[in-house]
Amino acid sequence: MDPKTGRKYRRLGRLPSELPAVVRGRTLPDPFIDVWDDVQKLFEDNAGLEAKTVFEFLQRQNPGRFQDGQVRTLQRRVKVWRAIEGPAREVFFAQQHPPGRLGASDFTHMEELGVTIQGQSFPHLIYHFVLTYSNWEAATVCFSESFESLSEGLQNALWALGRVPHRHRTDRLSTAVNNMSDPAEFTDRYQGLMRSYGLESEKTQAGHGNENGDVEQRHHRFKRAVAQELMLRGSTDFASVDAYKSFLAAMLERLNAGRSERLKEEMEVMRELPERRMETFKRERVKVDSGSLIYVDRNVYSVPSRLIGEQVEARLFMEHVEVWYGQKKVAEMPRLRGRQKHRVDYRHIIDWLVRKPGAFEHYRYRDELFPTSRFRMTFDLLEEQLGRYQGSKEYLKILELAARDSEVRVDAALLVLLGPGDEQISAAGIEAMLCAEHNTSVRDVEVAAVDLRVFDQLFSVQEVLQ
Repeated sequence: MDPKTGRKYRRLGRLPSELPAVVRGRTLPDPFIDVWDDVQKLFEDNAGLEAKTVFEFLQRQNPGRFQDGQVRTLQRRVKVWRAIEGPAREVFFAQQHPPGRLGASDFTHMEELGVTIQGQSFPHLIYHFVLTYSNWEAATVCFSESFESLSEGLQNALWALGRVPHRHRTDRLSTAVNNMSDPAEFTDRYQGLMRSYGLESEKTQAGHGNENGDVEQRHHRFKRAVAQELMLRGSTDFASVDAYKSFLAAMLERLNAGRSERLKEEMEVMRELPERRMETFKRERVKVDSGSLIYVDRNVYSVPSRLIGEQVEARLFMEHVEVWYGQKKVAEMPRLRGRQKHRVDYRHIIDWLVRKPGAFEHYRYRDELFPTSRFRMTFDLLEEQLGRYQGSKEYLKILELAARDSEVRVDAALLVLLGPGDEQISAAGIEAMLCAEHNTSVRDVEVAAVDLRVFDQLFSVQEVLQ
């Protein structure tokens, strides 16, 4: 009994049975009694409808009859109807997790934590692996839900663990499948990864993320732990990606330390690791087109122009792409995130652009040929001073100088020339500045010749002392 109810009866001095019966329930007429049959049919036909949506529908059908304040009345009545007469709800069955049987994994986005690298935003994902019995967990920083990310993350977790559970559960990996040109290929590669480690694979049903609830719950707790550690650290900014990875590794080590007893039980029943890791990259045979470009995983990359017309092998890793020819790596570049993007390195094509300056104006990937904002400012200034063709020609000579000498040094020279003053910018002038800088940085060092007779004198002194 509520204390207030008890005080009421003490104040009255009578028992509840001695009081006159009070009619409880509705004191006002039901405003929806005339339309309830229609409302009920709507909910029977469309179980996902909300009471507020139906109320707004009733207002449109019966102008002026229902007031906004009556929506709560309809919501309460619908709630009672659903509990008594509505469709059965999905039942979730608590599961037992035997030691060493199951490891679950999934991707989770980390943008909400606001992590930055040297002040720049760092959008990324975490591939999260959890043993469902002990809650031992591992995390790998990645940038897309690709097979390469899954393979790298899963293998990192297993080799850090030192053993292999019997089964691996993940969601349906629809994002990774949809990013592939051939969905069946993903299935083959995934099953190959499972066979390599002797894992039995499990997938959740489409739209039933709760079936992978262990890792979903760990996502929440993992991100909360990261947020707390960032608060203690006093900053969300890191000097490098490696520094951020070290931060996560130290945090996971502390979290896993409290799970050591249950982990021992799992270690005793899990399998041994294979002799070596499986390749985590994808191979593609592609031909270098006449623009010195290759098309890999629906993105465009440039390669050295000497490879035009040749078949090369592109190896797609989680974070970078390697280009191999004749069993030798000839190029490496960061992997593009997403689709229909391009990465053109001016060093690969600048020699021919200098010979064909007219192609620069309408080049499809011209924006890629401005390594920094100062290069772009220089081009705009040269175009204004010399005209479109001559300005492009002079800018390409400067770009060639950056490719041949040093982009950093040329950029520093442009910083000086674009500052206050009326100095004319030209490739010859920049080259002269670089040569002068080189001459002043190299100094002649004179080393005096050593007279070997000094050593004879030292031996003579030693004999006298003895």
